[in-house]
Amino acid sequence: MLLRVRAAVAQLAAGLGAQPPAEPRGGGAGAGRGSPPPAAFCRPAFLQLTPEELRRADDHTGRAVQSPRDSRCRLPWSTGYAEFCNLDLKSAMSAQAGKSQGESFCKSSAGLIITFSPPSLSPLFPPRDDVTWGRKGFYFHYWALFDGHAGSGAAVMASERLHLHICEQLRDLVEILQDPSPPPICLPPDTRTGSADPNQVSYTEDHGEVPNDAVPRFHLEKAVSHESLVIGAIENAFKRMDDQIEQERASQHLAGGCCALAAIYLMGKFYVANAGDSRAIIIRNGEIIPMSREFTPETERQRLQFLALLRPELLGKEFTHLEFPRRIQPKELGKKMLYRDQNMNGWAYKKIEEDDLKFPLIFGEGKKARMMATIGVTRGLGDHDLKVFSSNIHIKPFLSCFPEVRVYDLTQYEHCPDDVLVLGTDGLWDVTNDKEVAGVVMEVLTSYEPNDPCRYTMVAQELVVRSRGVLKERGWRLANDKLGSGDDISVFVIPLGGPGNYT
Repeated sequence: MLLRVRAAVAQLAAGLGAQPPAEPRGGGAGAGRGSPPPAAFCRPAFLQLTPEELRRADDHTGRAVQSPRDSRCRLPWSTGYAEFCNLDLKSAMSAQAGKSQGESFCKSSAGLIITFSPPSLSPLFPPRDDVTWGRKGFYFHYWALFDGHAGSGAAVMASERLHLHICEQLRDLVEILQDPSPPPICLPPDTRTGSADPNQVSYTEDHGEVPNDAVPRFHLEKAVSHESLVIGAIENAFKRMDDQIEQERASQHLAGGCCALAAIYLMGKFYVANAGDSRAIIIRNGEIIPMSREFTPETERQRLQFLALLRPELLGKEFTHLEFPRRIQPKELGKKMLYRDQNMNGWAYKKIEEDDLKFPLIFGEGKKARMMATIGVTRGLGDHDLKVFSSNIHIKPFLSCFPEVRVYDLTQYEHCPDDVLVLGTDGLWDVTNDKEVAGVVMEVLTSYEPNDPCRYTMVAQELVVRSRGVLKERGWRLANDKLGSGDDISVFVIPLGGPGNYT
């Protein structure tokens, strides 16, 4: 096992990377057909890039920053957006272990305003100009970032389909969400698909009353809020998206996986869903409100260790679920060493046994932490064929596609035009902390008039430029002369206040 890990690290250090997960040595989807064709370079449609600008974006030595031509017309709420792509990561291996040339990809979605109506009155996805059901339906705004790894296929498909899965999950909730009474615990049979027996008539319709066994006898029903229904719909949408990637990965050549960060505005609230290491913060009157957290081997250590304890066969007799401060040497057998398991936050000593000589499930620290010496994120979409290097050990069972969803109620506060929600991929947060992001936001916004719709795009551009750095003799450098981000960066800046933003 140690030789495999050393070989993998050596390949990464050379900038070559492991074989594409869709073509593992142990077989799997597409095995024996050769590597899938590389996806054509593309950027979000709302950028409206000319062929010349697209060529500039594809020139990763210049690391050009791209933004929409007219964010007021293209994106809802005058949202600002900026990005740069950096597919050649050979000079930034310390920050990008696990990504090789051509394998990093960011895809963004924004500007979707989808009108809903009750299922019995409208098709699955009504046209964008269908507003005739205004009293019965509702719409939502949607922004999302997809940061791909080991191929762009999963990120591209998610950027094109995730909002449709969210739409599908919300469709059946239209009338429930607009009814102020608590959601029903149980719904009647689906009227669109019909019941199992078309001649069957409900007891209520036939007798005009509810049977005695249907009357609650105890006050044991758990209170469920409308907000939790929306959260559940978003969670299920991510699961459906991941299922679709799994089902179509062979036919569509969907290599790799992606981290996904989505913000949904619905009925006065923001729902921020994160699966991966992208992050979101709200800056309100100078205050920083985290709207997500990173999901990495370190932050999800106990969940991963507990799963490994319950299903040791997933470790392939190569890994141990226990964590140690460093690798154990065979000569240390019988000695006592610090360790921690799935139940522990602190550390304790244990006697080293033969089984402890296996490679730890989680190894490394910070951005260098890896699960099974392979991947640095523990939630996301795709990665169905990802295996430990030169083995037949699948990693997907440890990866979760379910996002953490945090809610922010816009109606509870009076927002000014300088209050914003910032969404950014990990390339931003690797070199810029929350306080520094808030400082840039306030600095740029104060230099523009409050009613200038371009001010949020200028904030997004400045965040990307400062995190990228300036090219000097010793590479791309930040203002403090530290190395700039070697990763792709995509940033949304969404204003929370100002006239017309909530209509």
